[in-house]
Formats: sequence, structure tokens, C-alpha cells
Amino acid sequence: MLSLKTGSIDHLIDHPGIITAFTITIIAMLVLDLGVLNKKGHVVSNREAAIWSVIWISLAMGFSGIIYHYMGAEKFMQFQGAYWIEKALSVDNLFVFILVFGYFNVAKEAQHKVLFWGVIGALVFRAIFIFTGVWLLNYTYLPEMELFGQVVKINYLLTIFGLILIVAGIKSGFSNEEDEGSKDFSKSAGSKFVHKFFKVSPNFDGDKFFTVQNGIRMATPLFVVVTIVEFTDLLFAVDSIPAIFAIAPDDPFILYTSNIFAILGLRSLYFLLANFMYMFSKLKYGLAFILAFIGVKMIVAPFYHIETSYSLMVVGSVLILSVVASLLFPDKD
Repeated sequence: MLSLKTGSIDHLIDHPGIITAFTITIIAMLVLDLGVLNKKGHVVSNREAAIWSVIWISLAMGFSGIIYHYMGAEKFMQFQGAYWIEKALSVDNLFVFILVFGYFNVAKEAQHKVLFWGVIGALVFRAIFIFTGVWLLNYTYLPEMELFGQVVKINYLLTIFGLILIVAGIKSGFSNEEDEGSKDFSKSAGSKFVHKFFKVSPNFDGDKFFTVQNGIRMATPLFVVVTIVEFTDLLFAVDSIPAIFAIAPDDPFILYTSNIFAILGLRSLYFLLANFMYMFSKLKYGLAFILAFIGVKMIVAPFYHIETSYSLMVVGSVLILSVVASLLFPDKD
């Protein structure tokens, strides 16, 4: 049975510098982002978005090097696998953000602020999901049994996660993009939540989340948008969190750090994606395959272990092929 007292936690006790390096890096970058470089809303150029994308990916790769040095090659590959899976699946999330911003006519100057606070919320909720998930895995193992000539110990929660991912992959591969594009986001769960607890102004007030009109404090449409973004991330976490559990089910530190580095680079990636959507027109099929592959990996794990290095190669190859196919066979629209 998995135990939080072994594995990754022992490594961290032996090497507290890893936690210190991660914490200092994340806090410093968030303070630099919001407190220094982006005090005022502005339009993020392709050059700025590209530079920040390179910075965040470089930080993630540098941190994975620290993991390799202190924790070994296997943990390094687990970090890489979880990082790139989360990064890839998050691209689908960004497509929805593009639709939300377009639906509410959010000014480009205000989009960065919305994404920043969306990321802050994701940091909190992902921690809750990941550490709770690892804790639950300790208590969801079935007694050892013999199946197909092998003595196996099945975790029914991981099996459920695997089935969810396979279904999600099939649905994603056959989803209708036109239906998504015509969605009425004013009736979404996030919008209903805000309207239930706040009076909402019909007009934006710059990049403010709240404003005062006729002596009444009201939420702005921008607050509605950031709430929708938070709710959307929670929904996407239903797919992405189970997917990374297939990589390191007993290691919350690897799961959380890889997840956070992937999420923190999403804002800059969003601004690149918004201008180069044609490069990702076939990506949904690649993501669908990745979800199904990870789901199968989780289900067959008690019988056959697919090495992390092989999973990483599959994910990387599928992503590259998806982008190449998008460039060679672009949509007509």
C-alpha cells in the first residue's frame, strides 16, 4: 500500500533545499509578475509572451535538473511526464478562455489580470486535489487477488480515474467545436454563482473586479469572467489531475511542483495561442489520444507497468505529430 511516509517525503526530509528552492522561485516570480512588471494592465505582445514562455519552461527544466541531482533519474522522468501532460491538456483549457474573453468582450489590457488571479486560484485548488487524491489512494486498494495468472493488487480509485480518462478522450476526439464556440457563458456555473451572491454592473470599470455605482458596491463583468475562469479550471482538473496520477500516484511533491510550473506558464502561452490558433487545429485529436492512453496505462498498471520514459515519449510524439498535422492540413476557416 502507498504511504506518504515513504518515497518522496523521505527525499524531501533529506534534501529540504528542494522545497526551499521551489517555494522561493514561485513566490519571487509571482511578486515580480504582479507587483513589478504588471502593476498596470497592458496588451501583451507576442514578443513578451514568447519571452515569458521561455522563462517559465526554462525554470521548470532547471527545477527538474535539481530533482535529477537529488532524487534520481526516475523522479526526474516523473516530473517531466507530469509537467508535459499537464501543459498539453491545459492548452484545451486555454481555448475555452479565448471563447470566454471573446464572449464578454474583455479588453486585451485586462486579460492578463484575469489569467493571473485564475492561476492563483489554481495553485490552491490543485494542492487540495493532489494531496487529497494521494491520501485517498492509500485507502482504496483491494485485497490481493489472482487474475489472468498473476497476483495483483488493484486500486479501484485509479481504475475509476482510468475509465474517466478513456471516456474523456473519446468525447474530446468527437466533440463539436462549433457547439463550444456558440456556448452562452452568461448561463455557466461561474456566472450564476456571481449573480447569486453579488449585484453585477452591466459595464466594465477598467480592470477592476468591483465598482461603486449610485452608492452601491457592485461586481463588474470582469469579476464574472475571472469566476468563470476559476470554475472552468476546476472542470478541466477532473481530466488533468487523474492523468498525472498515472505518472507518480504516490508522490504528491512531484505531482504538485510539475503541475504548478505548468500552470504558471499558461498566461504567456495563452497570448501566443490566441494569435496562432491555426497551429493547433488538430491538437484536440492528439489530446484525446493522450487522455485515452493514460487511462489505459492506469487500468493495466496492476498487470503491466509502462515505464515513465515510454509514457513521456508517447506524449511528446503525439504532441509533435498533432502540431505538424495542424500545419500541413490547416482548417479552411
